[in-house]
Amino acid sequence: MSFASLGLNENLVQAINECGYTEPTPIQQQAIPLVLKGGDLLAGAQTGTGKTAGFGLPMLQRLSETKARPLANGRAPVRALVLTPTRELAAQVEENLRAYAKHTGLRTLVMFGGVSINPQMKALGRKVDVVVATPGRLLDHVSQRSIDLSRVEMLVLDEADRMLDMGFIRDIRRVLALLPKQRQNLLFSATFSDEIKTLAEDLLHQPEHIEVARRNATAETIAQRFFEVDKGRKRALLSYHIGHHNWRQVLVFTRTKHGANRLAEQLGKDGLPAMAIHGNKSQGARTKALSEFKNGGIRVLVATDIAARGIDISELPHVVNYELPHVAEDYVHRIGRTGRAGSDGEALSLVSAEEKPLLKAIEKLIKQTAELEQVPGFEPDPNAPKTPLEPRGGNRGRNGGGQQRSGGQRSGQRTGGNRSGGNAQRSGGQRSGNRSGNGDGQRTGAPRRRSRPQAEHSS
Repeated sequence: MSFASLGLNENLVQAINECGYTEPTPIQQQAIPLVLKGGDLLAGAQTGTGKTAGFGLPMLQRLSETKARPLANGRAPVRALVLTPTRELAAQVEENLRAYAKHTGLRTLVMFGGVSINPQMKALGRKVDVVVATPGRLLDHVSQRSIDLSRVEMLVLDEADRMLDMGFIRDIRRVLALLPKQRQNLLFSATFSDEIKTLAEDLLHQPEHIEVARRNATAETIAQRFFEVDKGRKRALLSYHIGHHNWRQVLVFTRTKHGANRLAEQLGKDGLPAMAIHGNKSQGARTKALSEFKNGGIRVLVATDIAARGIDISELPHVVNYELPHVAEDYVHRIGRTGRAGSDGEALSLVSAEEKPLLKAIEKLIKQTAELEQVPGFEPDPNAPKTPLEPRGGNRGRNGGGQQRSGGQRSGQRTGGNRSGGNAQRSGGQRSGNRSGNGDGQRTGAPRRRSRPQAEHSS
C-alpha cells in the first residue's frame, strides 16, 4: 500500500518520499483516511508506530484544501493545535510536521517552557497555521494575549495518557474552553485507561475508534530480558553489559533525577561517556544531551520517565531499566523507545529483591512472565538486607517543587518563562506566591490516576 492510495495529495507524498518513508504503518493506514473524512478519532497504538504522521499528514491536507479568514486584527489565524506533555515530544512533533508541510505553504511553530517566550511571541506575529505546544507554555501565551485560539479547526491531543499522568487535565479543560465548539478532535494515546475514556467521552463527538495493538502491549520487535541483581551491584552490572557487548548507544532509565545524575557521573568514571536528562536540567542542557546521544558523542543517556517521553531515535538498539518504574504502564513507554518502526531492539531490566512487587505488576500488565536471569559474578546474595524503595506519593510541581493548585487559585512565585516573582494574572484565575516552572511541567490539584515519588516530579 502506498501513501498516495490513502488519499494524500502530491505535495504531501513528495514530502513523505523526501523523508524516506516508503509504506504506511498500520496506524497510518487506518488513521489517515478517517482523519481526511473530517470526523473525530480516538486512536491507540504502541509508541514508535508512526502516530505523528497518522494525524499530521491528513491534518495538513485538510488545512491546505481551504483558506481561513483573517482575524479582526488582520493576522492569519492559528488553525490547528497539537498538545503534547513534554518539551522533547513537542519539538519532535513540530519538526516532523514542518518536514511534511514543506511543499504546502503551511507554517508550523513549537512552543514550550524552559526557554524565553519572546521569540515565540515574535513568531506568532507572523503567519502560523499549526501550533505544537505544551499546555503550560500555551496558557502563558494565552495570558499574555499573544495567541488567539478562536479559529482552531483541528485539535490533537498527543500522548494523552501521559498528559493525564502529569496532572494536565485542568489545563486541557482551560484550553478547550478557548476553542470554537465546531472543530475536529483527534486523541492519540499509547495506552487507554479509564481516565482516557472519560476524557474521550467529554472531548470527542461520535468518534471513530482504532487500536492497532493490544492495550498496554509491548512490541514484538523488542527482546525483553530481566536480570536479577543486588541493588548495590546494579551499576557494575550495567557497565559490564555495555562494555562486554560493546554497546554504542544505550538509553537508561532511573526513577529519580538525583539517581540519573549520580549514575551518569559513575558511568563516566567507568570510562563510559554518559549524560543525564531530566526536569531539573535547562532546556539547553537537555537539547545538548539528546544531540550528543544521537550523534554518538556519548554512549549512554540516563533519563527519568517524563524527560524521556518524546525521545525518538531511529533504530535505538538498547534500553535499560536501571530501576523498575513504580507505575507498570511506564515500563511499556520506556521500552517502546527501542524496536520502533519495525526495527529490532533489546530491553534489559535490572531487578533487585526490593523490586519484585514492581516486576509482578509489570507481568500482570503485559500478560507475560519475566524469566529472571543471573550473570556469573553478579549473582544476588540471598542474605543481603533489603532496602526500602523510595516512598510513593507527594504532590508533583511543575519543576518538582510540590506546587499546589485548587480551582482558579494558586500560590507561587514564578521563575520560569519570561516572568519572575510577584503576583501574576492569568485568564481563568488569580495566582500569587511561590511557583517555579518552565511552562510545561506537571500541574497538581486535579484528580490523578496514581502517585509517583516526589523526586521525579516533572520534566
